[in-house]
Amino acid sequence: MEDGWTKAVIALGTNQGNREQTLDDALSDLRATEGIIIVSQSSVIDTVALTESGYDDSAPAYLNQVVIIHTAWPAEHLLARLHEIEQRHGRARDGVQYAPRTLDMDIIDWGGVTLDIPGLTLPHPRAHERTFVLAPWNEIDPEAEIPGRGRVTDLLAQLESTA
Repeated sequence: MEDGWTKAVIALGTNQGNREQTLDDALSDLRATEGIIIVSQSSVIDTVALTESGYDDSAPAYLNQVVIIHTAWPAEHLLARLHEIEQRHGRARDGVQYAPRTLDMDIIDWGGVTLDIPGLTLPHPRAHERTFVLAPWNEIDPEAEIPGRGRVTDLLAQLESTA
């Protein structure tokens, strides 16, 4: 993007509490954050929880959504802002990777940059394996690509053909 603004893709998910309200409130928080403009948002999809042992129908289901934003923040600062929003909604980061969550917000892509620093890998290292990220992203940007992985549309088709 021009003028110091960068296009970024953010995935949101929640499987605890009032899931619909949490997503609505998180989007409001994003809109209220200086240096972030929501450009597009996907439909909300209901998905089976991904746990340490794989997908689990018995675990509380997630609501997932993807938004495309323009941001004036560097990726590391954007991540810090997302963590602040998560905390505001009761997210506790306890080091458990697949724990139930009141709110999870991940940067999937930030300007097509490839980055690997402590706490942040871009593009998101598992986005290409997750239908709950690819399907809503494809809905709002069917021309999108994950650097080093390919077109979102093709990645989604591959996952759906093996499901």
